[in-house]
Amino acid sequence: MKLITAIVNKEDSKHVCNALIKDGFTVTRLSTTGGFLMAGNMTLLIGTEDEKVDACIECIARCCKKRTEVVPSTASYGSGVATAYPLNVTVGGATVFVTNVERFEKL
Repeated sequence: MKLITAIVNKEDSKHVCNALIKDGFTVTRLSTTGGFLMAGNMTLLIGTEDEKVDACIECIARCCKKRTEVVPSTASYGSGVATAYPLNVTVGGATVFVTNVERFEKL
């Protein structure tokens, strides 16, 4: 048995969860916040059999596409002067961890 932890963009999370459920996976969603953009993410916990790991990751990959967004950024020039300018950042996609589950019980 494996535990798949997938961190996905909040905008992609509903589509990903629906696709995983449609493919027969059970999903637990945790609302999380990323450290770089301080933007909303969704962390998905998926327990599955070893032979279904690749199918699960493929499902996540189908639903999470990287894209570029413009976000406000500020630069400080010392002496209390700051200016705001737009910054292009890549968002979306997914970060996936697969870990072994030593013991699993459903109570």
